[in-house]
Amino acid sequence: MSTLRRVSRPVVSALALATSLAMAAPALAQDEAGTDNSEEETNGNTIVVTGLRRANELQDTPVAITAFGAQAIEHARIIRPADFVNLTPNVNLVETQNAGNAFVIIRGITQARNSEPSVAVVVDGVLQVNPAQFNQQLFDIEQIEVMKGPQGALYGRNAIGGAIIVTTREPSDQLEGSVTAGIDNGFGYYMRGGVSGPLSDNAAFRLSGSWQDTDGYIDNEFLGEEADPVENLSLRGRLLFDLADNVELDLRASMDQLRTQALYFNIVEDVNDTSLPVRVNNAGQNDRDIYNVSAKLTVETDAFTVTSVTSYDTLEEILTGDAFDFLPIEESFFFRPPDSPFGFGLGLGIDLNQSQYLDVEAFSQEVRFESPADQDLFWMFGGYLIATDRYISTGNMVDLGEGVFPVYREPSTNPLNPQSTFLADSQDNFAWALFGNVGYQFSDAFRVDASLRYDHDKREQTTLTPTAFLPNIPGFPQGATGEVREISFDDWQPKVTLTFTPTSNVTLYGGYSRGFRSGGFNQTGVGAVAFDNGIVGVEDIYEAETADTFEIGTKLQLLDRMLSLNAAAYHTTSKNSYFFVFLAANSTQNLGNVGEVEIQGVELEALLRPSSDFQINAAWGLTFSDIKEFPDPSVIGNEAPLISRSTLNVGAQYNPALTEDLDALLRVDYRRTGRTWWDVPNSTVRDPIHLVNARIGVEGENWGLYGFATNLFDEEYNAEFSPGGFVFKARPRIYGVEASYRF
Repeated sequence: MSTLRRVSRPVVSALALATSLAMAAPALAQDEAGTDNSEEETNGNTIVVTGLRRANELQDTPVAITAFGAQAIEHARIIRPADFVNLTPNVNLVETQNAGNAFVIIRGITQARNSEPSVAVVVDGVLQVNPAQFNQQLFDIEQIEVMKGPQGALYGRNAIGGAIIVTTREPSDQLEGSVTAGIDNGFGYYMRGGVSGPLSDNAAFRLSGSWQDTDGYIDNEFLGEEADPVENLSLRGRLLFDLADNVELDLRASMDQLRTQALYFNIVEDVNDTSLPVRVNNAGQNDRDIYNVSAKLTVETDAFTVTSVTSYDTLEEILTGDAFDFLPIEESFFFRPPDSPFGFGLGLGIDLNQSQYLDVEAFSQEVRFESPADQDLFWMFGGYLIATDRYISTGNMVDLGEGVFPVYREPSTNPLNPQSTFLADSQDNFAWALFGNVGYQFSDAFRVDASLRYDHDKREQTTLTPTAFLPNIPGFPQGATGEVREISFDDWQPKVTLTFTPTSNVTLYGGYSRGFRSGGFNQTGVGAVAFDNGIVGVEDIYEAETADTFEIGTKLQLLDRMLSLNAAAYHTTSKNSYFFVFLAANSTQNLGNVGEVEIQGVELEALLRPSSDFQINAAWGLTFSDIKEFPDPSVIGNEAPLISRSTLNVGAQYNPALTEDLDALLRVDYRRTGRTWWDVPNSTVRDPIHLVNARIGVEGENWGLYGFATNLFDEEYNAEFSPGGFVFKARPRIYGVEASYRF
């Protein structure tokens, strides 16, 4: 008997009982109060989601989706992606190394450094083109939707784990705005807000932004300062034009400038070992600049609607810092002699530091045609293309105690920081896709949806490493400066969903979907280096990944919609999933493939609103993984990397009226992330972690004053463990006060 069957049988039995109760319960009108799995919106309307490329009430949407409306975002203090991820079952975010490395794991579909993303991230209808864009400040946000399970048929390659849909607040036809300012124990201060209004009878604008400045929260004992200071400026502007009765143009521009630090690792054998302080001797730098401009043109006719989305993105990130073993020079492995009191060393009298530079430029275009919204037959078809230029350089320098200097496109000639290893590649990628969706409402109770998408991704890599720095491993072909390699990846991504709604309070659904994620190039020569170091599964090229998922689920509303219950069970077969390997020999970060992994799991969510000012929510996710194929047979049967066994969320919010014009707010959210595996050999397992966030405040008609704490009980844990024993500390307790004003 499979694990999924053992887990899901009691779940299905409970669902059958709940479904029977829901069928017998009286139905309410469509415009009465609903939920968003986080909080009911204040206008009393059921939240509407658009993740399936059409508008649906959340509880009627045949997909496992957690959505957060504007009020839930404000009350839960969702200001970064980790905040909503930690409120979503079977979804995790691993933040490590540098700002651009934040891995989303949905239902066991993982991500790794420099890899293709595991989810499609869509902001205001525009698909993000690089995973390093994801971990940004969230401000002036109207809605967030987290869809679980492969969504490649709708959003293309790299939506293999799901999709995250972010909708910012639209320009308004009346002058309005908001501002929030606060301080925390960093010592840090921040401000975020926006202003919007009309420009003319048929044009409106919105300007919004966020600023954060903090000294940091994690001590570097050697340097006597914090390891994670942040200066972050984000700005966004939107112009909305009604060009004619049925023609709308939405222009959007954004920027994000981040200045922080990176690479403050420790080396341990057990991921649960948090005893070591950060002691790197180089503070280093992590500068990231992101810019985006996009235009969305929508033309609506009686017969169809056509939408064109054009986007141009740039991302540039430089990071420097210590290298192995992240200790002060005289204590480091390369410096200390074999008989050192700090342990065995090579006695070379030097240490190493490192630098990595990433420069990405992308242009994308999508055009789609879709049917009117008010008919039983829904159809949509279109095409997508994206051209990407990507450059990356990585290398080690000799640390002479004079600091670490950034290296961009050429090896360092700085005598204070001489280059020891250096690899550089450029990639010219072009991908295109054709897609079509059709759905038919056979009756009030039964609907069928089918989608199909074909993605083709051509990649061309040019080796830019100077000859003197190319790996030279006997028995392997030698790379050459200027060498060009080409490879293409393509796949069909189908999706079929059956939906049955016997009453307005019950939605049952089931179906099949496939996700596809492109493969790519590791830096030239790493396959030979990996072999020379006894590492299997890592080559110069890593293969494309596919995930085939079967899923069933139900969404119920009970007790006159006071109680919402959602549940889903799924089985996924993943082929060529990614895993990460750091090669210390040339300081490269590389991807390998696990031949086949089976993943099974269930999810349960409940929201109870006994009164308009009080709610209790709970969610539980369970994931089992099983490695079925790998070049090293000793790991067959292991858990796949970065997978957590379970997630548990429990939260409560109380928002009573104190006077006619004054309300109170008390919100507490608890998150338990279960045992987590990090590498293919399962060499170490992180124990469950328990995080509590709290917020308390008072609110007037257009103002609020709040106190907050994240990681309230100061749980110490490592946010990541990567092969070689590298661990990255998670942030400790952060607390502060903030005030908001709306006009």
